[in-house]
Amino acid sequence: MTVDTSEQPHIDRNHQLSAHGSEAHRRKVVWVVIWILLVLVVVLAVVLIWRHLAAAKKVAPAPPKITITTATAAKGDIGVYLDAIGTVTPVYTASITSQVNGLVVAVHFKEGQLVSKGDPLIDIDSRTYRATLLQAQGLLERDENLLAQAKMDLERYRAALARNAIAKQIVDDEEKLVLQDQGTVKNDQGAVQYDQVQVDYCHITAPIAGRVGLRLVDPGNVVQSSGTATLAVITQLTPITVIFTIPEDSLGPVEAQLRKKAKLTVDAFDRTAQTKIASGKLLTLDNQIDTTTGTVKARAVFDNKNDALFPNQFVNTRLLVNTLQGVTLVPASAIQQNGQASFVYVIQNNIAHMRVIKPGVTDGGLTQVDGINAGDVVANSSFDKLQENAAVVVPNQVSNKGSTKPAAAGANGSSAP
Repeated sequence: MTVDTSEQPHIDRNHQLSAHGSEAHRRKVVWVVIWILLVLVVVLAVVLIWRHLAAAKKVAPAPPKITITTATAAKGDIGVYLDAIGTVTPVYTASITSQVNGLVVAVHFKEGQLVSKGDPLIDIDSRTYRATLLQAQGLLERDENLLAQAKMDLERYRAALARNAIAKQIVDDEEKLVLQDQGTVKNDQGAVQYDQVQVDYCHITAPIAGRVGLRLVDPGNVVQSSGTATLAVITQLTPITVIFTIPEDSLGPVEAQLRKKAKLTVDAFDRTAQTKIASGKLLTLDNQIDTTTGTVKARAVFDNKNDALFPNQFVNTRLLVNTLQGVTLVPASAIQQNGQASFVYVIQNNIAHMRVIKPGVTDGGLTQVDGINAGDVVANSSFDKLQENAAVVVPNQVSNKGSTKPAAAGANGSSAP
């Protein structure tokens, strides 16, 4: 059987053409898909950009403004104080005891009475001492007459010796007798003075002016000179002193002021340190530092004319060492701490700005600071909400520049609370 092969090349060529067209069709489809994906990506990018631009055009709402109170920094004077606990100590305290033995016959004072120096206090039976004094006075009188007689004899002997009527030995012996009688008279005078002192001891008077304490003896009590029983206690109340301590690190400035003869003011306050009781002056410092506490004792004197200070009373003292003049003062409550740094919020055009400062002396709620100027308005509340560039609202504001009504920082910050 014979096969016609003339048709075979034609069939292969048609098959190749058909395969080539199919491959081209697939490539075309792939490119179409790729272009569609690119178009989708571009459209998506355009949509995202449009949304971003639309969101950017919207104005974000401003945060709410913070309502605060303010204070104005001011120039003024402020005191440099040393605070300490002190004890009221009388200048003089007299504890009276008996110098003689005897029976108390009278008590002339009343408990709590104010007495002057020399006022009668207690009388002790003095009859035995007066009798002894009388005996001593009698002996003195006798020996004084014996001395006078010896002196007369000496004058006669000297006259006789001048006429060579007696021996010189007699005159010499008489001179020695006169000297012996003079010694006896001096001894009698001493006995009289001693007995007079014993009599005087029976009448006890106030050695100082002050207030008498509670009565410790009654009429009829027997007192002894060898005993230690106190009959009365007198304390001087005007003037009165307060003893307190100063740290040794602060001793230099205080001594510098004392060398200038400066009168340093000392204020005494009650236990709460809120009420001032009296004002006085620093009198002196002790002559050595207590090594156990690192402090030195100081004594201040007070007039105490109103008896506001009472002996052994505990008080809080404030010693004015120096006064800083013309410094910038702000309320202590306006100062904030950030670690070791101190700062305030200065208000300018209703915007808070953090300003680092260096605080110094504090007194009466005011603090001396460096880093801001007098007239600057500082925030004094709402610190938990404030931050740099925060918008604020100041009640009762009187201008657009952030100034407010006069604040606590006055012109004089040195007054004690």
